[in-house]
Amino acid sequence: MEKTLKEQLLELSDKEYQRFSSALIPNVNHVIGVRLPVLRKIAKNMAKENWKEYFEQTEKEWFEEDMLHGMIIGYYKADIDEILHQVAAFVPKIDNWSVCDSFCSGLKVTLLYKERVWEFLQPYMESEKEYELRFAIVMMLTYYVDDQYLDAVLERLDQIQHEGYYVKMAVAWAISICFIKKPEKTMTYLQSNSLDKVTYNKALQKITESNRVRPEVKKIIRSMKRK
Repeated sequence: MEKTLKEQLLELSDKEYQRFSSALIPNVNHVIGVRLPVLRKIAKNMAKENWKEYFEQTEKEWFEEDMLHGMIIGYYKADIDEILHQVAAFVPKIDNWSVCDSFCSGLKVTLLYKERVWEFLQPYMESEKEYELRFAIVMMLTYYVDDQYLDAVLERLDQIQHEGYYVKMAVAWAISICFIKKPEKTMTYLQSNSLDKVTYNKALQKITESNRVRPEVKKIIRSMKRK
């Protein structure tokens, strides 16, 4: 008899990795402990099959099943409208930063349809739900920190007023990426913005942690910290 996906995942469990992952992802206690390269290999194979029916019918019990679902959408070959339909169905199921960020990094189809996906992301930037908002922010920092979109990205980040920890950390991360890639324009933004103190200071910290920022620039950034 062919093994179920749950049975396959349980056989691939790495106890040491399970403990490591569980410690990194607060509030998630249903981790099997399957390493990401292994999950990606499974996802690539499943993306070639009739995976939608499986995920529509199966109630997910494990963290890895959610991770797989997101990865499969990234590998899925279809027109952009169909892919975004699957993205829209999946985003409300995201309940931790790890699934969110992995999902975003896998949506490389964005690079082929940047304007279409940008429009798709806009309603999520208005969401009051922590992980829906984080999804939009991580998508922006992953695919839209460039000459064409930088001004719009900074403007959208500056408008966010959300108390969720994982939103604040995503905004800080996004601003640090903006600075690393486009330092002059981002420095101008840092000198006049509407960020709360926690998010602003965390953005400065992330900038100073980057190996791509020169020591003399880090010194200036540290001097900008809000007391």
